[in-house]
Formats: sequence, C-alpha cells, structure tokens
Amino acid sequence: MDIPELGTKAKILDYNSTVELVLQGTTLFLGSDHPIHLHGFSFYVMGIGLGNFDKDKDPSMYNLVDPPLQNTVHVPKNGWTAIRFRADNPGVWFMHCHFDRHMTWGMDTVFIVKNGKSPEAKLLPPPPDMPPC
Repeated sequence: MDIPELGTKAKILDYNSTVELVLQGTTLFLGSDHPIHLHGFSFYVMGIGLGNFDKDKDPSMYNLVDPPLQNTVHVPKNGWTAIRFRADNPGVWFMHCHFDRHMTWGMDTVFIVKNGKSPEAKLLPPPPDMPPC
C-alpha cells in the first residue's frame, strides 16, 4: 500500500489497511543490527535476508504459513526484514530503533491510524475531567 506522508516523519494509515514494510539495514560504513519496535501493534515477520531487498525476488521467500507475531524485530546488519500488520488500532503510534542514538539518526517514524466507521473502531474522546494544555 502507498502510505501518504505527513511532513517527513509521520505516515497516515487508513483504518484496517494492511501495511507491509521492508526495513533495510544496509550500510556503507561499520553498521550494526537494529532492534526495531512498533508501539500499538504486533506484526508478522514475513522474511529476513542479507543484502539489499529485491522486490521482485525476495517476497517469494516470505513465510506465508506461520510467520512469527512480534512487536520488536531484529534487522540484520547489511540486510533487511519485512513485516506486515493490519492498522486496526486508531491513534498515533511510534516505531523506532531501540538504540537511543539511532533515533537521533532518524531511525524512527510515527504512524497515524485513522478512525474506522464503527464506534469500537474509533479513538475514545478525552475524559471530561482532563485538564487542558
């Protein structure tokens, strides 16, 4: 699915859409593995490989039978990890590398999941006694 951008760091997702991301860990100089965490969702790990992801070849090696369900995944140094999740939790959700210094390098993003149509697919309103900003 094409994810529209909001600025440079946030992506808006339609409620209940299927999202597939390929997290690329290839580097030109010294690199490291990256533990990537997504708040608000668990995702399926569809595949992991070395080198640059090949969109024509690598999806044929995805695990479509019993992919692991996780909320944090290892992206190998000089490799890639493909994940898939359903955007069925409205709200604003942070995805980031668990190494703090890597977030300062831009290894983070925000997903804004729109409300769905039914009452149980919408964000709850703030409580009446919530203090204003």
